[in-house]
Amino acid sequence: MDDPSTQAFLLAALTAGGGITGFVRTRSIPSIAAGITVGALYGLGGLRIRNRQAYGLEFALAASVLLAGSSFPRAVKTMKPLPIGLSVVAAFGLYRFGMLWRAQV
Repeated sequence: MDDPSTQAFLLAALTAGGGITGFVRTRSIPSIAAGITVGALYGLGGLRIRNRQAYGLEFALAASVLLAGSSFPRAVKTMKPLPIGLSVVAAFGLYRFGMLWRAQV
């Protein structure tokens, strides 16, 4: 589980699954669009990290920044469990992929 590509794939599944669940429950197009987009970025980052290709960490870090930018303000404003959970996922990604990116620069 310490492998960054595995962590990126896990975050991809969580965010894409969450977007799909949000759509099924509320018919929210923004939920599915955001979940699939962020999940795809995490998935692409995971693939590139696993294959030792360039910009894998950057894709995963960009997904975390995008997720944090949308979830942190909602978590603070609403204090609801879903935005708080998304914020935790984003914070984990920011820390994990940010530290790995910093170490390689």
